[in-house]
Amino acid sequence: MPDHTQRSRNKARKRVNDHTSRYLKTGGEDGHIYSGAPTLLLTTIGRESGNPYTTPLIYGRDGDRYLLVASRTGAPRHPGWYRNLSKTPDVEIQIMAEHFSVRARTATPEEKPALWRIMTKLWPPFEEYQTRTEREIPVVVLELTA
Repeated sequence: MPDHTQRSRNKARKRVNDHTSRYLKTGGEDGHIYSGAPTLLLTTIGRESGNPYTTPLIYGRDGDRYLLVASRTGAPRHPGWYRNLSKTPDVEIQIMAEHFSVRARTATPEEKPALWRIMTKLWPPFEEYQTRTEREIPVVVLELTA
């Protein structure tokens, strides 16, 4: 029988899978807004497996750029999707029914404070997540490539 931590992970994984499935089936009509915040689907390539992985994430905008926060709700390690970007930064996002090719990069120390403010206005819990971990939670900048 799985322990409490494993059960919690399984429940979280099921929520993510359900969100992704609804988003894909409805072209984002169901799933684009999550608890009042906009979400996109990010498809990365597994750094070890080479397989595509799709993750729903809250996003913000800064001009033409899309912004993500690699919070993992304040867990000690970066999320898998963020670690995948280190090997393959050219990825795809889906916003509603539209697909875009983007290149991901971590915000520089100079630009992060302004981008962090944009994201914490959209999703205030990011501030709490930062207090749960010793790692600095990165802001990811996605720039259109095509």
